[in-house]
Amino acid sequence: MILDSHHHFWKYNPIEYDWIDGSMKVIRKDFLPENLKTTIQEAGVDGVISVQARQSVEETDWLISMAHQNDFIKGIVGWLPLIQDDMEVYLEKYANEKLLKGVRHVIQGEPDPEFILRKDFNRGISLLKEYSLVYEILIIERQLSNTIRFVDQHPNQVFVLDHIAKPLIGRKELSPWKENIMELAKRENVNCKISGMVTEADYQKWTTSQLHPYFDVILEAFGSDRLLFGSDWPVCLVATSYKNWMELVRKNITSLSDTEQLKIMGGNATRLYQL
Repeated sequence: MILDSHHHFWKYNPIEYDWIDGSMKVIRKDFLPENLKTTIQEAGVDGVISVQARQSVEETDWLISMAHQNDFIKGIVGWLPLIQDDMEVYLEKYANEKLLKGVRHVIQGEPDPEFILRKDFNRGISLLKEYSLVYEILIIERQLSNTIRFVDQHPNQVFVLDHIAKPLIGRKELSPWKENIMELAKRENVNCKISGMVTEADYQKWTTSQLHPYFDVILEAFGSDRLLFGSDWPVCLVATSYKNWMELVRKNITSLSDTEQLKIMGGNATRLYQL
């Protein structure tokens, strides 16, 4: 099964999605299951994991509702109030919701550079493994050092790093991202999504050769057993089409065996999200 491990839905409004700035006008509209279903059928993708785009329990419930109504949505990564004292209440509420596969917090948007190391946040993270929930790490490259310290507090938690930690592709900078990624990848409980790369480059002027060094690093760091294909649709549309991104990922993993490629294109997501 070919799986897209990372995409979003939204009913656009400029307040809730204020991060969609003037350079991203093409995605200032609604993106809903009927739009994605056609897109993935054309690309030969069998199913998707839907990931939160708003930090609210309402978002989690909305994604779960759409997943129940659309068979191609195989699971969701929602949002829960990880720093709250009553986090257990929320985990119990969703304990029997089989379509909730993981949770995510937008660490990249937190003004506190030490947020990921906060005691209350880490207490919330420590509860997830009992409910077989993945935690998805959304950061930018300068947050990698603290992320390594964070991950080391939770050796038995399954982690998935989103968007290869958003390196400075537009500046063609590999270091210190490369060194930190190699260090993070030594933790075998950390996996990585091949997603969000074109939008870290210049939307109009990026080139495939510009991305090659970053592909090389993550392939070396995580190998075929811990990488997952993700489209980051509809965000990717500001720089490329869904099908073009998928074909680019496929081209950059052709050095691997057919079995290894199938793991990246769906097998690893099936295993990690217990589909």
